[in-house]
Amino acid sequence: MTQLSQKRRSRILPPKPMQDEERARRRQRSDELAMRCNVIFERLRPQLIETHYNWHIAIDPDTEQYIIDPTLNGITEKIVEAYGYTSEPKLTIFRLNDTGCCGKI
Repeated sequence: MTQLSQKRRSRILPPKPMQDEERARRRQRSDELAMRCNVIFERLRPQLIETHYNWHIAIDPDTEQYIIDPTLNGITEKIVEAYGYTSEPKLTIFRLNDTGCCGKI
């Protein structure tokens, strides 16, 4: 084997470095979206937690519509079906439990 075949590469081109301003702008938009969704989540949680405990819920803050599914893979599939692929965040995923967290530390 040659040296080249032993070395594995994950990308053809190296990733473009993100500017600090762009990173901060994206983080701010993500935090604002999370805050808007959290208000709706806190309103929905008491009625859904009884029948769908520990399920995942994705909330669209603009329409206040939500998608629920017992698995993370299931909810992501439903989100892709409903919204397609996009680089802009539109939903926030929570878990219908006491904290609302689904793995974020």
